[in-house]
Amino acid sequence: MVQTSTILTISAATAATGLLAYAIYFDYQRRVDPNFRRNLRREERRQARAEKEEAVAQTKQKRKDIQKAVEQAAEEGFPTGVNEKEQFFMDHVQKGELLAADPSRTMEAALAFYKALKVYPTPGDLISIYDKTVDKRVLDVLAEMIAYDKNLDLGTGINLSDLPSAGLD
Repeated sequence: MVQTSTILTISAATAATGLLAYAIYFDYQRRVDPNFRRNLRREERRQARAEKEEAVAQTKQKRKDIQKAVEQAAEEGFPTGVNEKEQFFMDHVQKGELLAADPSRTMEAALAFYKALKVYPTPGDLISIYDKTVDKRVLDVLAEMIAYDKNLDLGTGINLSDLPSAGLD
């Protein structure tokens, strides 16, 4: 009777030999056959084009999500009283800081910071503070939200060119 370890060794050696033979065949075809090389280049270009299209689609979807979040926040409304604004601000800044710690919750963190910004009396000053304290990935999404919201009065204390580039068209 043949031992199990011998069967496993022979199987592994056969698989390794097959992989080596395929690698040698692939290399030979790549060097000798011009059609094979052409097909490899075509596939590489096709794959690069597909990745680029996917990246463009993801960017468009992200912008739509940001616009939807800003519109939804505007529909929900913001408090008008001084005490309510202060409490709303504190709650959303704290929520934004907690969410910003998780890279998968960037959009929610930026939305919380955006809502806090909407009720802050001098948004330009708050943006300067955000710029120094908030993570760049969250700040980029926040910049897109600010750029989308035409009703946000940033006041005279901020120069829009100081904001990080969000890549808006």
